[in-house]
Amino acid sequence: MMIQESELILNSDGTIFHLHLKPENIANEIILVGDQARVEEVAEFFDSIEFSTKNREFQTITGKYKNQKFSVISTGIGTDNIDIVLNELDALVNIDLEKREIKKEKKSLKIVRIGTSGGLQEDLPVNSLVVSQKSIGFDGMLNFYADREKYCDLPFEKAFRQFTGWNESLPTPYVVDASKQLLSKFDSPEFKKGVTISAPGFYGPQGRVLRLPLAMPQLNKLIEQFRFDDLKITNFEMESSAIFGLSKMLRHQALAVCLIIANRVLGQANENYRPEMKKLIKKVLDSLIK
Repeated sequence: MMIQESELILNSDGTIFHLHLKPENIANEIILVGDQARVEEVAEFFDSIEFSTKNREFQTITGKYKNQKFSVISTGIGTDNIDIVLNELDALVNIDLEKREIKKEKKSLKIVRIGTSGGLQEDLPVNSLVVSQKSIGFDGMLNFYADREKYCDLPFEKAFRQFTGWNESLPTPYVVDASKQLLSKFDSPEFKKGVTISAPGFYGPQGRVLRLPLAMPQLNKLIEQFRFDDLKITNFEMESSAIFGLSKMLRHQALAVCLIIANRVLGQANENYRPEMKKLIKKVLDSLIK
Protein backbone atom coordinates (compact mmCIF):
# COMPACT_ATOMS: atom_id res chain seq x y z
CA MET A 1 0.00 0.00 0.00
CA MET A 2 1.40 3.36 -1.06
CA ILE A 3 1.91 5.99 1.65
CA GLN A 4 0.36 9.31 0.65
CA GLU A 5 2.49 12.41 0.10
CA SER A 6 0.73 14.22 2.94
CA GLU A 7 1.78 11.46 5.39
CA LEU A 8 5.38 11.01 4.26
CA ILE A 9 6.62 14.38 3.05
CA LEU A 10 9.80 14.50 0.97
CA ASN A 11 11.74 17.57 -0.09
CA SER A 12 12.35 18.38 -3.76
CA ASP A 13 15.82 16.81 -3.56
CA GLY A 14 14.38 13.52 -2.30
CA THR A 15 15.41 13.99 1.34
CA ILE A 16 12.98 13.33 4.17
CA PHE A 17 11.10 16.43 5.33
CA HIS A 18 12.63 17.54 8.66
CA LEU A 19 15.98 15.78 8.84
CA HIS A 20 16.94 16.51 5.19
CA LEU A 21 18.50 13.05 4.89
CA LYS A 22 18.54 10.25 2.34
CA PRO A 23 18.97 6.58 3.32
CA GLU A 24 22.63 6.53 2.27
CA ASN A 25 23.42 9.47 4.57
CA ILE A 26 23.06 7.61 7.87
CA ALA A 27 24.87 4.83 9.71
CA ASN A 28 23.29 1.92 11.58
CA GLU A 29 24.78 3.34 14.79
CA ILE A 30 23.01 6.59 15.71
CA ILE A 31 24.01 9.02 18.47
CA LEU A 32 21.24 11.43 19.45
CA VAL A 33 22.01 14.69 21.24
CA GLY A 34 19.72 17.55 22.12
CA ASP A 35 22.14 20.43 21.58
CA GLN A 36 23.31 21.26 18.05
CA ALA A 37 26.70 22.26 19.43
CA ARG A 38 27.11 18.74 20.81
CA VAL A 39 26.96 17.31 17.28
CA GLU A 40 30.27 19.01 16.55
CA GLU A 41 31.65 17.84 19.90
CA VAL A 42 30.88 14.23 19.03
CA ALA A 43 32.16 14.58 15.46
CA GLU A 44 35.49 15.94 16.75
CA PHE A 45 36.26 12.37 17.79
CA PHE A 46 35.57 10.98 14.30
CA ASP A 47 38.59 9.95 12.23
CA SER A 48 36.78 10.98 9.04
CA ILE A 49 33.59 12.79 8.02
CA GLU A 50 31.46 11.41 5.19
CA PHE A 51 28.38 13.62 5.28
CA SER A 52 26.85 16.59 7.07
CA THR A 53 23.63 18.58 6.81
CA LYS A 54 21.47 20.89 8.89
CA ASN A 55 17.83 21.97 8.96
CA ARG A 56 16.24 23.88 11.82
CA GLU A 57 17.39 22.22 15.06
CA PHE A 58 18.22 18.98 13.27
CA GLN A 59 21.92 18.70 12.42
CA THR A 60 23.54 15.46 11.24
CA ILE A 61 27.18 14.45 10.81
CA THR A 62 28.09 10.95 9.64
CA GLY A 63 31.63 9.67 9.92
CA LYS A 64 33.89 6.93 11.24
CA TYR A 65 35.35 6.40 14.69
CA LYS A 66 37.94 3.61 14.93
CA ASN A 67 36.66 2.16 11.64
CA GLN A 68 33.03 2.05 12.82
CA LYS A 69 30.47 4.25 11.11
CA PHE A 70 28.33 6.55 13.27
CA SER A 71 25.78 9.27 12.63
CA VAL A 72 25.27 11.94 15.28
CA ILE A 73 22.01 13.88 15.08
CA SER A 74 20.70 16.79 17.16
CA THR A 75 17.05 16.54 18.14
CA GLY A 76 16.43 19.76 19.99
CA ILE A 77 14.53 19.58 23.27
CA GLY A 78 11.53 17.40 24.01
CA THR A 79 9.71 14.21 23.07
CA ASP A 80 7.73 16.01 20.36
CA ASN A 81 10.97 16.39 18.42
CA ILE A 82 11.85 12.76 19.13
CA ASP A 83 8.57 11.76 17.47
CA ILE A 84 9.87 13.47 14.32
CA VAL A 85 13.41 12.10 14.51
CA LEU A 86 12.55 8.46 15.28
CA ASN A 87 9.80 8.21 12.67
CA GLU A 88 11.96 9.80 9.98
CA LEU A 89 14.99 7.66 10.81
CA ASP A 90 12.82 4.56 10.60
CA ALA A 91 11.36 5.72 7.31
CA LEU A 92 14.86 6.15 5.89
CA VAL A 93 15.73 2.49 6.52
CA ASN A 94 12.38 0.70 6.39
CA ILE A 95 10.34 2.53 3.75
CA ASP A 96 11.15 2.67 0.04
CA LEU A 97 10.94 6.43 -0.38
CA GLU A 98 10.59 6.29 -4.16
CA LYS A 99 7.77 3.75 -4.17
CA ARG A 100 6.37 5.03 -0.85
CA GLU A 101 5.97 1.46 0.34
CA ILE A 102 7.06 -0.29 3.54
CA LYS A 103 9.91 -2.71 2.89
CA LYS A 104 9.37 -6.42 3.53
CA GLU A 105 12.73 -6.82 5.26
CA LYS A 106 13.24 -4.41 8.14
CA LYS A 107 16.48 -2.94 9.46
CA SER A 108 17.13 -2.34 13.16
CA LEU A 109 19.12 0.74 14.14
CA LYS A 110 21.15 1.14 17.33
CA ILE A 111 20.22 4.47 18.88
CA VAL A 112 21.97 5.99 21.90
CA ARG A 113 21.11 9.34 23.43
CA ILE A 114 23.92 11.29 25.10
CA GLY A 115 22.49 14.08 27.22
CA THR A 116 22.46 16.15 30.37
CA SER A 117 20.20 15.46 33.30
CA GLY A 118 19.14 16.39 36.81
CA GLY A 119 19.75 13.88 39.62
CA LEU A 120 16.93 12.91 41.99
CA GLN A 121 18.87 10.89 44.58
CA GLU A 122 21.51 11.98 47.11
CA ASP A 123 23.94 9.31 45.89
CA LEU A 124 24.06 10.87 42.40
CA PRO A 125 26.36 13.88 42.80
CA VAL A 126 27.09 16.31 39.99
CA ASN A 127 29.20 14.73 37.19
CA SER A 128 27.76 11.24 37.81
CA LEU A 129 27.04 9.15 34.70
CA VAL A 130 23.61 7.49 34.54
CA VAL A 131 22.57 4.77 32.10
CA SER A 132 18.79 4.47 31.89
CA GLN A 133 17.46 0.94 32.36
CA LYS A 134 13.92 2.25 32.04
CA SER A 135 12.38 5.55 31.10
CA ILE A 136 9.11 6.99 32.40
CA GLY A 137 7.28 9.30 30.02
CA PHE A 138 5.35 12.16 31.62
CA ASP A 139 4.65 13.52 28.12
CA GLY A 140 1.85 11.16 27.03
CA MET A 141 3.24 10.94 23.50
CA LEU A 142 3.34 7.14 23.24
CA ASN A 143 -0.37 6.99 24.14
CA PHE A 144 -1.19 8.32 20.66
CA TYR A 145 0.06 5.04 19.11
CA ALA A 146 -1.98 1.82 19.06
CA ASP A 147 -1.15 -1.04 21.42
CA ARG A 148 1.48 0.89 23.34
CA GLU A 149 0.69 -1.33 26.35
CA LYS A 150 2.40 -4.27 24.61
CA TYR A 151 5.73 -2.47 24.82
CA CYS A 152 5.50 -0.98 28.31
CA ASP A 153 6.07 -2.12 31.89
CA LEU A 154 2.46 -1.99 33.07
CA PRO A 155 3.05 -3.22 36.67
CA PHE A 156 5.66 -0.46 37.16
CA GLU A 157 3.23 2.10 35.75
CA LYS A 158 0.42 0.99 38.06
CA ALA A 159 2.64 1.00 41.15
CA PHE A 160 3.95 4.47 40.29
CA ARG A 161 0.47 5.95 39.77
CA GLN A 162 -0.78 4.45 43.02
CA PHE A 163 2.23 5.56 45.08
CA THR A 164 2.12 9.14 43.83
CA GLY A 165 -1.67 9.49 43.79
CA TRP A 166 -1.30 10.53 40.16
CA ASN A 167 -3.48 13.47 39.14
CA GLU A 168 -5.82 12.21 36.39
CA SER A 169 -5.76 15.61 34.67
CA LEU A 170 -2.09 14.95 33.79
CA PRO A 171 -0.96 12.69 30.90
CA THR A 172 -0.85 8.99 31.82
CA PRO A 173 2.78 8.00 32.52
CA TYR A 174 4.25 5.17 30.45
CA VAL A 175 7.35 3.09 31.24
CA VAL A 176 9.64 1.48 28.64
CA ASP A 177 12.80 -0.62 29.00
CA ALA A 178 16.09 0.16 27.31
CA SER A 179 17.74 -2.31 24.93
CA LYS A 180 19.35 -5.08 26.97
CA GLN A 181 22.01 -5.54 24.29
CA LEU A 182 23.06 -1.89 24.42
CA LEU A 183 22.78 -1.82 28.21
CA SER A 184 25.27 -4.69 28.45
CA LYS A 185 27.93 -2.50 26.83
CA PHE A 186 27.88 -0.15 29.85
CA ASP A 187 28.65 -2.56 32.70
CA SER A 188 31.54 -0.49 34.05
CA PRO A 189 31.00 0.71 37.66
CA GLU A 190 31.41 4.33 36.57
CA PHE A 191 28.05 4.04 34.77
CA LYS A 192 25.28 4.00 37.36
CA LYS A 193 22.10 2.19 36.31
CA GLY A 194 18.83 3.95 36.96
CA VAL A 195 15.28 4.85 35.98
CA THR A 196 14.86 8.14 34.14
CA ILE A 197 11.84 10.41 33.85
CA SER A 198 11.27 12.30 30.62
CA ALA A 199 9.32 15.46 31.43
CA PRO A 200 7.40 17.54 28.84
CA GLY A 201 8.90 20.75 30.23
CA PHE A 202 11.81 22.12 32.24
CA TYR A 203 9.94 24.04 34.93
CA GLY A 204 6.54 22.86 36.19
CA PRO A 205 6.79 19.29 34.81
CA GLN A 206 10.09 18.87 36.69
CA GLY A 207 8.76 20.45 39.89
CA ARG A 208 10.40 23.87 39.53
CA VAL A 209 8.44 26.81 40.89
CA LEU A 210 8.97 30.38 39.66
CA ARG A 211 5.66 32.29 39.60
CA LEU A 212 3.21 29.46 38.87
CA PRO A 213 2.12 26.95 41.54
CA LEU A 214 2.25 23.23 40.81
CA ALA A 215 -0.68 20.83 40.35
CA MET A 216 1.20 18.21 42.42
CA PRO A 217 3.56 20.11 44.78
CA GLN A 218 4.78 16.93 46.52
CA LEU A 219 5.45 14.97 43.33
CA ASN A 220 9.26 15.29 43.36
CA LYS A 221 9.46 14.13 46.97
CA LEU A 222 7.28 11.11 46.12
CA ILE A 223 9.45 10.39 43.07
CA GLU A 224 12.55 10.32 45.28
CA GLN A 225 10.85 7.88 47.68
CA PHE A 226 9.31 5.53 45.11
CA ARG A 227 10.73 2.01 44.78
CA PHE A 228 9.67 -0.82 42.49
CA ASP A 229 11.42 -4.12 43.22
CA ASP A 230 15.07 -3.00 43.51
CA LEU A 231 14.66 0.02 41.22
CA LYS A 232 14.50 3.71 42.11
CA ILE A 233 14.02 6.80 39.97
CA THR A 234 17.36 8.49 39.48
CA ASN A 235 17.05 11.47 37.15
CA PHE A 236 14.99 13.88 35.06
CA GLU A 237 15.54 14.69 31.40
CA MET A 238 13.26 15.34 28.42
CA GLU A 239 13.70 12.82 25.59
CA SER A 240 14.50 9.22 26.54
CA SER A 241 10.96 7.89 27.05
CA ALA A 242 9.97 8.62 23.45
CA ILE A 243 13.30 7.25 22.17
CA PHE A 244 12.78 3.99 24.08
CA GLY A 245 9.08 3.71 23.27
CA LEU A 246 9.19 4.41 19.55
CA SER A 247 12.35 2.34 19.13
CA LYS A 248 10.73 -0.66 20.80
CA MET A 249 7.59 -0.30 18.68
CA LEU A 250 9.63 0.04 15.48
CA ARG A 251 12.07 -2.77 16.47
CA HIS A 252 15.14 -0.60 16.95
CA GLN A 253 17.48 -0.75 19.95
CA ALA A 254 17.73 2.28 22.21
CA LEU A 255 19.61 3.51 25.25
CA ALA A 256 20.27 6.80 27.03
CA VAL A 257 23.43 7.84 28.87
CA CYS A 258 23.29 11.11 30.79
CA LEU A 259 25.70 13.36 32.64
CA ILE A 260 24.24 14.67 35.89
CA ILE A 261 24.78 18.44 35.77
CA ALA A 262 22.50 19.25 38.72
CA ASN A 263 21.34 17.40 41.82
CA ARG A 264 17.82 18.50 42.71
CA VAL A 265 17.94 16.97 46.20
CA LEU A 266 21.27 18.53 47.21
CA GLY A 267 20.69 21.79 45.33
CA GLN A 268 23.99 21.46 43.47
CA ALA A 269 24.71 22.38 39.84
CA ASN A 270 27.66 22.46 37.45
CA GLU A 271 27.09 25.09 34.78
CA ASN A 272 30.58 24.44 33.34
CA TYR A 273 29.89 20.83 32.44
CA ARG A 274 31.28 20.73 28.89
CA PRO A 275 34.69 19.21 29.78
CA GLU A 276 32.87 16.38 31.56
CA MET A 277 30.54 15.96 28.59
CA LYS A 278 33.48 15.51 26.24
CA LYS A 279 34.82 12.75 28.49
CA LEU A 280 31.40 11.07 28.43
CA ILE A 281 31.16 11.25 24.64
CA LYS A 282 34.44 9.38 24.23
CA LYS A 283 33.41 6.78 26.82
CA VAL A 284 30.16 6.15 24.98
CA LEU A 285 31.82 5.83 21.59
CA ASP A 286 34.43 3.44 23.00
CA SER A 287 31.73 1.37 24.70
CA LEU A 288 29.76 1.05 21.48
CA ILE A 289 32.67 -0.34 19.47
CA LYS A 290 33.38 -3.15 21.93
